[in-house]
Amino acid sequence: MSRFRVPASESRNLSSQSIDRRSALRCGLALGALGTGASIAVGGQLTGKIRKSLKYSMIGERIPLLQQFKMLRRSGFDGVEISLRDGLVPKDVLAAVEATEIQVHGVINGANDDCSGSIELCQQVGGNTVLIIAREIKTLRYDDNFARALDVVRKAIPLAEKHDVRLLVENVRASFLKTAEEMARFIDELKSPVVGAYFDTGNTITWTKQSAEHWAHVLGPRTVKLDIKDRGHAVFGDPKLKSQMAVGTDGGEVHWQNVRKELAAVSFCGWASAEVKGGDEQRLTGIADWMDQVLHL
Repeated sequence: MSRFRVPASESRNLSSQSIDRRSALRCGLALGALGTGASIAVGGQLTGKIRKSLKYSMIGERIPLLQQFKMLRRSGFDGVEISLRDGLVPKDVLAAVEATEIQVHGVINGANDDCSGSIELCQQVGGNTVLIIAREIKTLRYDDNFARALDVVRKAIPLAEKHDVRLLVENVRASFLKTAEEMARFIDELKSPVVGAYFDTGNTITWTKQSAEHWAHVLGPRTVKLDIKDRGHAVFGDPKLKSQMAVGTDGGEVHWQNVRKELAAVSFCGWASAEVKGGDEQRLTGIADWMDQVLHL
């Protein structure tokens, strides 16, 4: 399985030349994984540039791992993200990947300050990113939280570099980074090509009070992967958390046309993972179809 390594010496400056180079590399990674025989259909701005994934915890059927991966393929997914909490054995994961071509492209570390175990697992299963959170310590001031979280990520960079794994910061409730501008500054402060953004379309609205397209615009080429959710959607959302202010499409919160426009503007290519209520094969198929619709795939 081919892997992509970001040179440790690469600059984080966001000149147009640097943006174009990183976008091309990211697209090469995403599309190269489709195989040389794959055909790219003519469709929306993101058609042929995004591979669909979901979180392993969304699989509602308790069947053997290989059968779960086969179900993901039938449901329309290309990959899955796992975590240490899932308790999966790397050799079993690799066997399922080999048999189904469902890629385990990343590992979710979450708010754990020590992400070494997640980095090691990611390397073992052939993934390329670990999702991390700049978590908030309520007893600390903002500046102290910022400095502490920077130190946590800096300590993880050498191991991530060793294993060709990128560290992607996500916007969540447990983080002190409540605006897109703060997230961008946090990533840029680290001055490392290993660190990027995991952009969650729903968390931007629920926990930060900014629009999803605003986050997409500000994060720009820092965005490496996407979490797809819309808590305002009647079928795949969460009515209890629906914003009364955000106006999206299909009665939801996310204005998908605007999000697609911002992602296309920076030539986004890569993985998009559903993070909604999962279930059986029928439910997962519906989620994959919904992703096709909102992302115009």
